[in-house]
Amino acid sequence: PENLMEAELLLGMLASEGIDAILLGRDLIGGTGELPALGLLGLAVADDQACRARELIDGYNAASPVAGDEPDSFPDVLIC
Repeated sequence: PENLMEAELLLGMLASEGIDAILLGRDLIGGTGELPALGLLGLAVADDQACRARELIDGYNAASPVAGDEPDSFPDVLIC
């Protein structure tokens, strides 16, 4: 995940599919400034769930917003 918000989103997505995941590096976020800003977070899953988790995350990464899904009151903003 690129940031903590995306990590939490991915954790929720995996959990909704019955995949238990652990977020690694959450405690390192407070060290930003002394640590590199990227690459601190990671998701870990059991070996037997890794292929399915990778499929779901790849699908998430490949997804694009659908034009026309934004509300009239906030053009160019998608509601998730």
